[in-house]
Amino acid sequence: MGTANGSGAILAVVDVGAPGSFNGPPVRDIRDPEHLGVLSEESITLDDKLARILITFTPTIQHCSMATVIGLCLRIKLKDCFPSHFKVDIKVTPGSHADEEAVNKLLNDKERIVAAMENPSLRQLVDECLNSSEL
Repeated sequence: MGTANGSGAILAVVDVGAPGSFNGPPVRDIRDPEHLGVLSEESITLDDKLARILITFTPTIQHCSMATVIGLCLRIKLKDCFPSHFKVDIKVTPGSHADEEAVNKLLNDKERIVAAMENPSLRQLVDECLNSSEL
C-alpha cells in the first residue's frame, strides 16, 4: 500500500498484488479532484480471509463538498478491481466531516450509489477522476 505523492494528484496507491492478497490491478490511478491526497496507507485495510476492504479517508475541510465524489470514485474503482464477493466499506474519518453520517450512509448504500451515479453531472465527474491520465 502507499499514499499520494507530493503533488497529491493521486488519491492512493494500493498494492493489491501483495503476497496472500488478490492479484489484481492496483488502485493507483484515481485523480483526486482537489489535488490534495486524502488517504494514507494506514487508512486502507484489506482482509483477504474475510474478503473485506475498509477505506477511511479524511476530507480536506469539515464541509468538503467533494467528499461524496471522492468516496464514489474509490467505490467504483474498487468494484472494478476486486472480485464481486469482496465487501467494500468506505467511510470518512470520524469527526472529519460535518455531514459524516450522511456521507457514510450514501457511500455504503447500494441504492443510493446507483441513484448518485445516474446523475449525469456526477457520473461525468467520477469518470473524469477515474480515467484521468494525470499521474
